[in-house]
Amino acid sequence: VSPLHRGIDTSEVEREISFRTECGLYYSYYKQMIQAASIQQGLHGLVYDNKTESVRTINILERMNVYQEVFLSILYRILPIQQYLEPVYFYIYTLFGLQAVYVIALYVTSWLLSGTWLSGLLAACWYITNRIDTTRVEFTIPLRENWALPFFAVQIAAITYLLRTHLQPVQERLTLMAVFIATFLFSLTWQFNQFMMLIQALALFILDCFDMLPTAKVMWLYIIQISGLLLVCVLQFFNSMILGSLLISFNASVLVARTIQKNLKKGGLLNRLGKLILHVLLVLCLTLLINKLIKKILNLESDEHIFKFLKAKFGFGATRDFDANLYLCEEAFGLLPLNTFSRLSDTLLFYVYIFVLFFMTVAAVIIAFWNLSGSNQVQFMEKMEECTVTLKPDAAYNLIHTILFGCLALSTMRMKYLWTSHMCVFASFGLCSTEVWKLTLKCIHLYTSQRVSTLLNTLLNWISLKSNTPNTAVFAGSMQLLAGVKLCTGRTLTNHPHYEDKHLRERTKQIYQIYAKRSPEDVYRILRSFGTDYVILEDSICYERRHSRGCRLRDLLDIANGHIMDGLGENEPDLKPSLYPRFCEEIKKNLPPYTIHFTRVFQNKTFHVYKLAKHK
Repeated sequence: VSPLHRGIDTSEVEREISFRTECGLYYSYYKQMIQAASIQQGLHGLVYDNKTESVRTINILERMNVYQEVFLSILYRILPIQQYLEPVYFYIYTLFGLQAVYVIALYVTSWLLSGTWLSGLLAACWYITNRIDTTRVEFTIPLRENWALPFFAVQIAAITYLLRTHLQPVQERLTLMAVFIATFLFSLTWQFNQFMMLIQALALFILDCFDMLPTAKVMWLYIIQISGLLLVCVLQFFNSMILGSLLISFNASVLVARTIQKNLKKGGLLNRLGKLILHVLLVLCLTLLINKLIKKILNLESDEHIFKFLKAKFGFGATRDFDANLYLCEEAFGLLPLNTFSRLSDTLLFYVYIFVLFFMTVAAVIIAFWNLSGSNQVQFMEKMEECTVTLKPDAAYNLIHTILFGCLALSTMRMKYLWTSHMCVFASFGLCSTEVWKLTLKCIHLYTSQRVSTLLNTLLNWISLKSNTPNTAVFAGSMQLLAGVKLCTGRTLTNHPHYEDKHLRERTKQIYQIYAKRSPEDVYRILRSFGTDYVILEDSICYERRHSRGCRLRDLLDIANGHIMDGLGENEPDLKPSLYPRFCEEIKKNLPPYTIHFTRVFQNKTFHVYKLAKHK
């Protein structure tokens, strides 16, 4: 008998309870595939899923990056290990094994750049000793980035090797194949792949414009990025968000612009600058045109919340958009905290990194100027031998890579793991490279809560019992909580943390009216429209104090609904008082307008579960 039909083992809940928010959602599909009667039935359940979003049947393989869970579940089923190893441990050990690949890739990249294995060893040591800031795998195991970043590190190592001079044709072809495979796997395992690779494409574009990389190899890398993303698009049942990505539009624009402007790297300084400005404008206009055209043809709106978030984050006007404000008010999407640099400095990593970055950047600026000036390369090498040796193409790429991803990390804390791991590589390379020292001498520098875990454990155990809630019950609540509900109980959800869908974002905003100032009739009507049987209210959201006024979830809802926010402080002049009290507070008074629609069936110090009446 399936665990979902007989309740669940307490020990299993305790193991899985650590997979919170979206982590639990992703792991639930691995669990679903393991528990399916056959592989074919498991795949059918993912392609035609009606348990993740109530009243909707969605294709999980199209919407989410869960092929890694599918592959791992199939591997577990066909290998003779079921009697020795539980599925959850097979999953965890696989991901930890992938982190070993991550460290090896960092080791190899640093070794390739410096020419000494000591550099690679230092990079690996720094990565491990700074693991609080270089990885989240210890705390959020199934997170998509924990699957993707090892492949990204392998891709960087392969690109570093590809950019070496004097490679044999066979070596070059094999390296291109390695870059393609790593790019494909990175793209397949993380929904934010297109944005990370866009930054990578910008790095290649900058270096190519300043004649610091071989153009032919750069063009191949553009093509590989497009090919890898399109292959993922096919596997994700032609996911339209991928087709409308800026990466595809940008890379296609660069390839077209380079075909038009064949003499881009000829002429004197002013001539080259003029051509370069024209080239940048042409690429920019083509990118916007192609992207706009694709989105118009395919009627794409899945990623509009990201651009609204970016617009508001970088000061291009305030926004009342609920989805954008939801991101803006999350600490993970805020600026990188200053104490990060203090921790990185404790192991001397940050000091060495800044030292190497300064001299490498100075060398890069000088070389870029000489290249644009059209100076004779032989004379230049005679005058500035150290600089040209230091900034070989592989070193130049890693320099721009670390600068761009550093800017990303400074602006968005969640993305710091792309930067800090590469920081270990770059700092160890500079410290152990004789070429960098030649240049230097020539120029004479968790939060965990046992209380919350226990209360959540109690809640999920209560839900999982068939005597309390039927297997077909539909639950509404916060995105993060419902991911755990699906993982540990198998019940159907109204919404979930995978936010890359316009309809789901609108649905989530409607579900979150349980924390807004709305009438019980309105909330009941909204919840029943999504087939809701039970709604879970959280005191930690209803009475939230973690965020400042204006960034609490209830404040975001008030602003979106045109209502004045709670508490002392200013309100925008067009906001009006609501006619109703806050639903999540008022429902606890058990007044008749509420009890006619909602019956409390479970409560503890944090969670309150209400069953919805089924009126004819």
